[in-house]
Amino acid sequence: MTMDNPMHILAQRKESILYYAESVLSKEQGAGWIGGNAPAFFDDQSDLIHGGNHKYVFYLCLVHPFKPESMISIFIPEDYEEYLENNIYPNCSIKVMEHPISMESVKALFTNPGLIKHTISDGELSSDEKSMDQSFLIKVGGNPRLIQNEDYYFTKLKEESLSFLFQVDEEGYPETLIQEDYNYPFGFGSLYIFAKMGTTEIQHPVAGFWQFS
Repeated sequence: MTMDNPMHILAQRKESILYYAESVLSKEQGAGWIGGNAPAFFDDQSDLIHGGNHKYVFYLCLVHPFKPESMISIFIPEDYEEYLENNIYPNCSIKVMEHPISMESVKALFTNPGLIKHTISDGELSSDEKSMDQSFLIKVGGNPRLIQNEDYYFTKLKEESLSFLFQVDEEGYPETLIQEDYNYPFGFGSLYIFAKMGTTEIQHPVAGFWQFS
């Protein structure tokens, strides 16, 4: 879903948009996908994604809730220790890329072997209060549902006027998402994405931090 007035939901924080992971077979269309191949937009962008000695794998992509012509894709380092040690902005190793709408690539350039592709459902509007007590894969807007409510996660984000945009919560994974013998990428945790909120647009989404219990 898209909204005519995105700043309303992001300014008042009383409502949020919830998304769920569904079997690829159950629904061909949706708001994006988790697992599988990266969008074809990245077929010739290896230098943009991989950095130094660190290789990255594709995590998910979501049609931008407030910019229907754009998507937001997330890539995570292959090395778990790399992003475990660098988990808070401005040193968070998770890469968040806004880019034009793109179909899934036929090339497995960034494919995460631990994830089985699932479609991301169209968004459903929910009251923010209600969302705090239910399972979801992605929550856009409202207030973040935190696992660890510590101020230091937000220090640099607040200094740079970055506000909560959405979170990806592993509690919302279906049982069919993780390959056998593989672990949850975020330790059964949650990844929090922030962005610059202007008066009329949302810019520069970044990985704010991730947490696990």
